[in-house]
Amino acid sequence: MTLHSLLIEPFVDYGFMRRALVASVALGLGSGPVGVLLMLRRMSLVGDAMSHAVLPGAALGFLIVGNLSLLAMGLGGLIAGLSVALLSGLVSRATDLKEDASFASFYLTSLALGVLIVSLRGSNIDLLHILFGTILAIDSQAIVLVGGITTFTLLALALVYRPLVAECFDPGFLRAVGGRGPLYHFLFLLLVVINLVAGFQALGTLMAVGMMMLPAAIAQLWARTLPMMFVVAASSAAAAGFLGLLVSYHLSFASGPTIILTASLIYGVSLLVGPSGALRRFIKRPHLAG
Repeated sequence: MTLHSLLIEPFVDYGFMRRALVASVALGLGSGPVGVLLMLRRMSLVGDAMSHAVLPGAALGFLIVGNLSLLAMGLGGLIAGLSVALLSGLVSRATDLKEDASFASFYLTSLALGVLIVSLRGSNIDLLHILFGTILAIDSQAIVLVGGITTFTLLALALVYRPLVAECFDPGFLRAVGGRGPLYHFLFLLLVVINLVAGFQALGTLMAVGMMMLPAAIAQLWARTLPMMFVVAASSAAAAGFLGLLVSYHLSFASGPTIILTASLIYGVSLLVGPSGALRRFIKRPHLAG
């Protein structure tokens, strides 16, 4: 078996493999940088909660239309995710509950409600599609949606990079100088939700957050500046998509879980050999000698 048949031939011979590759790379380019900001805000588990929060909206879209309509389910997921984000923020400000506790409560409710809605009219196949995605069934319409969300995400990050970073590291300072911190916080949550909506089309609601948080963790182990962390996160997500698709093709594994496990493998290697990895702690640094 040649290198060409291992790495190139699956994408040359099969259109569904090419579409899956384009979708996974585009998803990584948008989700990776957003995941970095989530991790720096110590909101990693909030990202997981938000990925489940889109489920009832997607399920309602499925229930209303009667099939796995991309537009209906995507719009429903967007509305549901933003609703949970806003409700969690309101509850945390009106009560003594922290925002992460509110997210946890709402996401459990959303997950149960979404599964119940799908079970009313759908089959087990429909439920598995929504929960775990079918990246190999991605069509041109889904690619346009994922590409549009990625483009919007990158443009938004470029335009409001400084306020987002300021709100990330020192929200008190941004409020003190009249920097509209709540507006940028809402914009950031919007970016999280739309990228999870894009991810659920390919990986399902249960694993969409994997392409967001695992590359972010990898980036934190390899990079020290925020722009470089964005680059590493996007690159590792794209690499996980490419390698995961190849492994799933040659070994006949499920594609979505294989992509996430590939990202986990990259993360595990980074834990050992990255600049901030475990092995570095046992290597003496030159400036400490003598």
